[in-house]
Amino acid sequence: MQKARKSDRTRAAILDAAQKLFAQHGHGRTTVRDIAAKASIDPALVIRYFGSKDELFVRAAAFDLRMPDLSKVKRSQIGDTLIRRFLELGEGFTGMTVLLRSAASNDYAASRVRELFAAQVLPAFARVGSRADAAERAGLVASQLLGLALCRYILKIPPVAEMSVEEIVKHIGPTIQRYASGKRSIRPVGNMPPRRILSN
Repeated sequence: MQKARKSDRTRAAILDAAQKLFAQHGHGRTTVRDIAAKASIDPALVIRYFGSKDELFVRAAAFDLRMPDLSKVKRSQIGDTLIRRFLELGEGFTGMTVLLRSAASNDYAASRVRELFAAQVLPAFARVGSRADAAERAGLVASQLLGLALCRYILKIPPVAEMSVEEIVKHIGPTIQRYASGKRSIRPVGNMPPRRILSN
């Protein structure tokens, strides 16, 4: 029993170290030795418990977006709800940060982001508003949220990285709300009136 608990602690320490290093440096720049050093164990134990760096990456990058049921959210509060939930996920080292750090250069990470979009984000928007434009609305919201995550958690651009949650919600929430509701317009050119391209 004691041996099993020690084994669990070792496995957890490896996974925690891997998540932090993958989030900071991405898949390509993180080695098994780096992970072992951070977990204060022998590198052989990383392979013993997880098989390979790639298999460990799969475990480290696993996470659930925990998308709220938007059909139960007041329509005028969808933007606020989504941005707050996203910020909850992003504060700290999570699978989301691991994936975003590596998605540009690692095929698994990129495919996992697409899978999360198809399995969790798109269905959430299909439950509210028109199904005909659900994919467009979900895609636009995802572009805003992923851009925010890149600036705040990966690139750490000072103004965005240092803003409080309430400031982020205040500035970005209305844009998320506009995309989520499908009410977006092309900026007018010259004297032409704005053209609505999505509406409920």
